[in-house]
Amino acid sequence: MSNLSISGDQFLLNGQPFRLLSGALHYFRIVPEYWRDRMLKLKACGLNTVETYIPWNLHEPEEGRFYFEGLADIEAFVRLAGELGLHVILRPSPFICAEWEFGGLPAWLLADDNMQLRCDYKPYLSKVDAYFDELLPRLRPLLSTQGGPVLALQVENEYGSYGTDKAYLNYLKEGMIARGMDVLLFTSDGAEDRMLQGGMIDGVFATVNFGSRAKESFAKLREYQPAGPLVCMEFWNGWFDRWMKPHQTRPAAEVAETLDEMLALDASVNFYMFHGGTNFGFMNGANLFDEYEPLVTSYDYDTLLDESGRPTGKFYAARKIIEKYVDLPPLELPPGIESRAYGKVRMTECAPLFTQLDALSHPVRRSCPEPMEKLGQAYGFILYSTKITGPSSGRELILQEVRDRALIFANGAYIGTVERWNPKGIPLEVPAEGLQIDILVENMGRINYGPQLRDPKGITCGVRLGYQFLHDWTIRSLPLTDLNGLSFVPDGDCDERLEPVFYRGSLHVDEPADTFLRLDGWGKGQAFINGFNLGRYWDKGPTKTLYVPAPLLREGGNDIIVFELHGVKEPVVSFVDQPDFG
Repeated sequence: MSNLSISGDQFLLNGQPFRLLSGALHYFRIVPEYWRDRMLKLKACGLNTVETYIPWNLHEPEEGRFYFEGLADIEAFVRLAGELGLHVILRPSPFICAEWEFGGLPAWLLADDNMQLRCDYKPYLSKVDAYFDELLPRLRPLLSTQGGPVLALQVENEYGSYGTDKAYLNYLKEGMIARGMDVLLFTSDGAEDRMLQGGMIDGVFATVNFGSRAKESFAKLREYQPAGPLVCMEFWNGWFDRWMKPHQTRPAAEVAETLDEMLALDASVNFYMFHGGTNFGFMNGANLFDEYEPLVTSYDYDTLLDESGRPTGKFYAARKIIEKYVDLPPLELPPGIESRAYGKVRMTECAPLFTQLDALSHPVRRSCPEPMEKLGQAYGFILYSTKITGPSSGRELILQEVRDRALIFANGAYIGTVERWNPKGIPLEVPAEGLQIDILVENMGRINYGPQLRDPKGITCGVRLGYQFLHDWTIRSLPLTDLNGLSFVPDGDCDERLEPVFYRGSLHVDEPADTFLRLDGWGKGQAFINGFNLGRYWDKGPTKTLYVPAPLLREGGNDIIVFELHGVKEPVVSFVDQPDFG
């Protein structure tokens, strides 16, 4: 058994001085077949610990239904780290931020309009308790005190950036202790007065998060925690990308300089990230400060390993600094993972969305539009339909608070797009016989950080024609979790349609290898390989490719489905051997 303890200003592991040299790997952003590869590379860089968040929404996608298999098998991930000789830090907080959908909180919390998040509110705490009752007993055998590799657990996450409710933080702490979490508990916050004041808990070890100015950040921590090891729990060595914004990068030399500064202070460090991975499916988060900014599918993060796990210049720069402070064996990396350019694939079949609604959903009737969460839906798209009586002229169709992006159709013809960040009205002329209105709304990711965390999706208030609200709606949830019922026709029947269309083709593979899907000439939508939701694409960038790990492919034919929202002139996709982050 190992036990991480604190003596003076240093960690002790089994009574011996110990420095945490850690890197973040999120099991839920990496296909399980590649966990070993990423961990071996982390170890080869000179690190001794792997850190990961645990997202509640992954493990309890529906209230009371728990999921710990495949990509969600946290226990297997931790056991593998231990087998490879790595220690583990877990961050199992109800909220994780992590640029992950809703910061890891499950969408079903928002079905209750009165639900208060991240505070001492009994209905919320009862949901957390039910989750912890399932999660924490799974983690207990993995703790170092039980012979496992887990040295420490975090309580909540950067709470001082959000609130001041110490009763809530202490409730979480006591709940962890009561469920046998008898390893070191810690908090992590930005190195600012308000953040440390709000996020620290009596009797719990405090760490700080930053990307530069290490001495200054640790000096601020010392004002609040005069003794104990110095730990940067999130060393931001890269950054994440948002749609419609430039690709983010940070020089390797700058990262190495800050790392050197920390290690010279005898500090411990956790690289955030060591390897970012991918926001598969609909699981990217979003920011909202001046405006809503959804995050891209790639979580490359410009860090030590790129999205497909290849070492970058930062890997070698970081290892060179670590070698100044730790005796490392010669660099030995696991065998490289091959990437291939499989070339172009023509999508030979198509299925227009409006012909497939009964295969994808069941209609419900409501007087007013309701958001996804009220219908038990978490992710994907939602369709609102109604009939407007006529005649009417000189008025605009107003979507009163759309979240996040809506395509509007009148009698089946596309008439405009309304975006959360550009909430314009759509001029509408209604003939005497009336109009059928269909509004397809895309959830582009719930907010994962900041004061606007409550983020229900769909149409959250109502739809008006001028100042008059429209009623009597048919609503269809379109989570796109099962596309097996789609009925396809030859692609020529869908050429250049402006309505949303599913396109299908087949990629023949002799030997599976990593590859990258390019959708040049396509507009916006979602891509699927063999039923697996790769994620979103959008011609507004910055990213131009979607990562396809080899384990998602099979020898022979591979089924490709692209759900295109705006139409495509030539339904051809390409599989290339290099990513394009923009």
